[in-house]
Amino acid sequence: MTEFDRKVEEASARFSRSVANIAGTLEKETAELVKYLNDEVVPAVRTHSSKGLRTAAGKLSEFADFLEAQRKNS
Repeated sequence: MTEFDRKVEEASARFSRSVANIAGTLEKETAELVKYLNDEVVPAVRTHSSKGLRTAAGKLSEFADFLEAQRKNS
């Protein structure tokens, strides 16, 4: 084996280890992200969405009352 071939094999091995390390890190980080989204973000969105819908429903009810009053006054 020539010096060049040995260096190419070493570089290839280092690259393979780097890719394996990055893949492992990505898998771990992705799992943590999914857990965070499920545990923190989804419940917060549900809470704020329901509050927003209740507020919108109240405003729509007020607007409906306003429209009825306008119709009765004309």
